[in-house]
Amino acid sequence: MNDIISQNKSSWDAIADSFFGVTSLPTYGCLCPTEDELHLFPDLKNKKVLDIGCGSGHSLKWCGDHGAAELWGLDLSTKQLENAVKFLSENGYAPRLYNSPMEQNPGLPQNYFDVVYSIYAIGWTVDLQATFHNISSYLKKDGIFIFSWDHPFMHCVDAVDEQLVFSGSYYEKEPFTFKKNIGKSANRSNSDHSEEDGYPMTLYNRRLSDYINALSKAGFMVEQLVEETDSETLTRSCEFSSRYYSACKAKKLPLSFIMKARKI
Repeated sequence: MNDIISQNKSSWDAIADSFFGVTSLPTYGCLCPTEDELHLFPDLKNKKVLDIGCGSGHSLKWCGDHGAAELWGLDLSTKQLENAVKFLSENGYAPRLYNSPMEQNPGLPQNYFDVVYSIYAIGWTVDLQATFHNISSYLKKDGIFIFSWDHPFMHCVDAVDEQLVFSGSYYEKEPFTFKKNIGKSANRSNSDHSEEDGYPMTLYNRRLSDYINALSKAGFMVEQLVEETDSETLTRSCEFSSRYYSACKAKKLPLSFIMKARKI
């Protein structure tokens, strides 16, 4: 596991600048409803918030712009945090940021935060249960945890001869490594698997039940699960595409899911 964390950190440090501001609030993921439509977050006025996988800090700015009193963030990538410090300071914010894997507590306070969230980052954890236990420990009782990630169906569906084919196993959990080139989507794509000159990254496939059960064991109650494609994509016409994140695929299945849970 430590080897995977080290590899992913090195690769994210190398490509961080290409993902400046990518997939940040109010956006949750690819072709799915936004926070402006879903209203999953509580009123953030005077709230303490923590961003797991805060990246370049754009989601933290969104929270600050909505009245959050304290902005805290954690990210594996040193370069991402350098970008976040610069971006947030330029916008008048002074966040408390930690350079650490999410599987470890780098010194974050316990029972302190009103809201913890993770926008398209939680899937990078190599130990989901440990990560959820950490997040639970950071939150006050009745605190809110919101996160988004690739829908698990995504790794089961391939584009073959201009058709979407359910070819993978939903039950496959083994980690897999792919190459990521600068300028490509933050997560895997069909073309990424064949590239030899990119930066290696490793992910685990997980089922929705894996997330829900891990949340339950960490002391959470799931309040809402969103697995939808945005209405604009569903209603517009589109040509077939073999891209991993494509509108034609989104018209058949959700590309992302969003989960909201409360610490009980």
